[in-house]
This record gives sequence, structure tokens and C-alpha cells, in this order.
Amino acid sequence: MTGIDDAQRSIGAVAVLVPDYQEAIDYFVGTLGFMLIEDTRISEEKRWVLVSPGAGTCLLLARARGERQGAAIGNQSGGRVFLILTTDDFWRDYWTYVSRGVVFQEEPRREEYGMVAVFTDRFGNRWDLIERSSP
Repeated sequence: MTGIDDAQRSIGAVAVLVPDYQEAIDYFVGTLGFMLIEDTRISEEKRWVLVSPGAGTCLLLARARGERQGAAIGNQSGGRVFLILTTDDFWRDYWTYVSRGVVFQEEPRREEYGMVAVFTDRFGNRWDLIERSSP
């Protein structure tokens, strides 16, 4: 086949609703250790803010507008784990996050696929922190 089936694609960013741009930047960069990739003002009220854990897909921090979007902050996945953060050293990141006040919802556990624990970010989103097992 030709065309779209041969295309090289990736997910460049996942939008995450947040109540305030600076609060979200402070949390993702200061607490989780992400990098601020871009912060461009689009209008008086809108910015294009990308953060990244260092590799892979970026998060687009999107300030919620209106009641409907505001109600979805922290619940974009209906209460399920929304985002998966992979690491090369689970315990390093786990203890760093604990020391920075990140709230884990469970004790770390070993699964067939690797070491994992669920945490909730400042805005209510549930994350998996995972160090994948070697295949």
C-alpha cells in the first residue's frame, strides 16, 4: 500500500487541562522534573506550553476555559490512569517524587511488565510510574 499506510507518524503532544499555566509549569518542571520545551503566547488569554519528561511525547498544558473544561481537570480519563511515565530507574524517581510531595496511591509493586506505582498529580490526573522489565 501507499499513502497514509506508509507514513511515519507519532503523537507529538497530549493535551492536559490545567487551571493555570504557571501553576502547571511549576508543578511539571519543578516537582516532576520535566523540561519546559516551549511557552509561546498566542493571545492575551492563550499560550502554547509544552513540557516533556526528556524523551517521547510532550504534554501540551492547556488552560481550561469554561465550566465543562474546568470540570474535566484531573478527570480526563474518567478516573483511570491517564498517563504513563516510564523511567530507567524506578526507585530513584519514586523516592525523588516522594521527597517532593508527590502522592502515590499505592505501594510500588512488581508486575510481569516491570516495577510500577500509581501517583496522582497536583491536578488530580492518575499516572503510572513504570520501569519496564527487560524483554
